Amino acid sequence: MLIDLRSDTVTRPTPAMRQAISAAEVGDDVFGDDPTVIKLQELTADLLGKEAALFFPSGTMSNQSAIAAHTSPGDEIYADIGCHIFNYEAGAPAALSGVMIMPLQGHYGVFTAGQVEERLRPPDSHFPQSRLIWVENTHNRSGGTIFPQEEALRLQELAVRKGLKMHLDGARIWNAAAALHISERELAALFDSVSCCLSKGLGCPVGSLLCGSSEFIRRAHRFRKRFGGGMRQAGILAAAGIYALENHRTRLVEDHRRAKRLAEAIAKLSTFNLELDFVHTNIVIFDVTPGGFAGSQVTALLKAEDVFATAFGPKVRMVTHLDISDDDIDKTIAVLNKLFK
Repeated sequence: MLIDLRSDTVTRPTPAMRQAISAAEVGDDVFGDDPTVIKLQELTADLLGKEAALFFPSGTMSNQSAIAAHTSPGDEIYADIGCHIFNYEAGAPAALSGVMIMPLQGHYGVFTAGQVEERLRPPDSHFPQSRLIWVENTHNRSGGTIFPQEEALRLQELAVRKGLKMHLDGARIWNAAAALHISERELAALFDSVSCCLSKGLGCPVGSLLCGSSEFIRRAHRFRKRFGGGMRQAGILAAAGIYALENHRTRLVEDHRRAKRLAEAIAKLSTFNLELDFVHTNIVIFDVTPGGFAGSQVTALLKAEDVFATAFGPKVRMVTHLDISDDDIDKTIAVLNKLFK
C-alpha cells in the first residue's frame, strides 16, 4: 500500500465526514440561502474573531479576492519571496488585480517590519502606492514554519502608522494554532483579513474561507462572483468543513509529532541536509544535494518503494496528514535508510 506524503491535500474524507456530507441541509448559496454554508461562515468568522466570512472553492480564489478587495490597480503588496501568491498562483495578482508584489527576502518565511519600511514608496506619482502587507502562516515553501507573533505585532504597528492593510494567508492557520497551543482568534487578531483552508490539514475535499469586516466581505463577494466562485447547493461541501472544524483541529498535533520523528530520521542521513529547528508543524523539507541528487531523482527512487513525495529543484517535501499513521512513518524511515543511508 502506498504512503502518500506529497501534501496534506491528498486526504480522503473520513466515514464520519462522509455521513455529515450526506445529511447536509442545502439551499442555493448564490441566493445566499444555503443554511449549511451560512453556518460554516458564521462558525469560521467566530473562530477567527472577525465580523464575517465567505466560503470559496479554493484558497487561490480566496487569496485573490482578498487582494482585489484591498487594492486598486497599480498598488503594491509586501510579502516574503517564497510566499504562495508570488510563486504558485499563476501570476494572478498581476493578471486579476493589476498589482505588484515587492518580494522580501525573509528567513524561513519570516520578514521584518524594518524590511517593509525600507521599501515603502514615497507619495510621488512615479511610484506604485504601498497598500498591503501579506503574511503566510504557516509558510508552505519554508517547511510549515510559524510566523512569530511579536514580528506580526511590529508589522501591524507599521501598517497603522503608514495607513497599510494587513492580510494573513492562513491556509494552515490551524496548524500554527495547534503547534503554539493558542487560539486561531489570537493569531488572526492583528490582521484586517484572513484566508484559511479546509482541504489541507483538516481533511476536507474542497474549500477555503475568507474572513474580515462585514464591509470587506461584501466587497470580496463581488470578486468571488467575478472570478467564477459562485456555487449553488454548496452546503454539501460546507458540511464537511463544519465537521472538520469541530473534530479535526485538535488532532493536528499528531501530524506535527509524526513530522518531527520523520525529520529527525532524515537529519541523520548524510545524503541530505535538514535543519530540525525549522520543522515546526507538519511539513518536512530537505536538501538532497549533499548526496549528489536532484529532488526528482530522490522522489523517483522513493516512488519505486511506494512512498510518494514532492520535488522542487534540489529539495524534497514530505507532509504528514490525516491519512498518515505511525506505521506509515516507520515504513518511510525504513525506505529512506534502505535507499540513502
